Amino acid sequence: MLPLYERLNAPKPVLRIPFGKVAAAVVSLPLGSFTFCVIWSLLFEFRRSTYTHCDVPNFLPSISAAIGNYNPQRTVWRVAICLHLPARLAVAKIYWKYYQTAIRKNRRILGTVACLLNVIENFALLSLSLWTSSDNYKIHRNSFVAFILCSELYMLISYFLNKNGRRGPLIPIEEKALKYKRNLFITNLTAFLLAGYCFMRHNSRCEPGVQQKLKNLYTFRPV
Repeated sequence: MLPLYERLNAPKPVLRIPFGKVAAAVVSLPLGSFTFCVIWSLLFEFRRSTYTHCDVPNFLPSISAAIGNYNPQRTVWRVAICLHLPARLAVAKIYWKYYQTAIRKNRRILGTVACLLNVIENFALLSLSLWTSSDNYKIHRNSFVAFILCSELYMLISYFLNKNGRRGPLIPIEEKALKYKRNLFITNLTAFLLAGYCFMRHNSRCEPGVQQKLKNLYTFRPV
């Protein structure tokens, strides 16, 4: 009867929210705000947000120009990032506890490293959102590098931990999640390499239509 007694007297949760809905809401904050910023920039700040240091036309604003140069875009983006940060940190803690039980003992240190990278990634995103390159170029640049590096390393370590470090076999839903991790890592890395290529090509050739990062707009001070 003791287990029954403990269950009856255990504190009851006030509110239950499925984790899937929480995850969808957290992802929607930066995605939704980013979409808003790009659309608003195209509609109301097209000339300024697509300005380049060598005066060639662009079709779309750079990400940094869309989210960091003008209001209300800058405010919307910063609020979304600040709101979604606590949930992202909570998920990092959940993953850390998961790795301590689901991953083989000799691989658990990698689980801790992965979660630490995830935390740094989130604070780097917050930092580059609060300090744009026109506000403080050095902080923005270093935060961007830390964000990209920690993001890619976290995704890579997380994938291999779940693929080769598990204590037991994967269940079907975990195999499906592992495929998502692999595909998203490849997509993310490809997009980053493509963006880097376009950035270097734009700086060297100043071709129209090749996007560039906001650091090239550092000397541009709109009235």
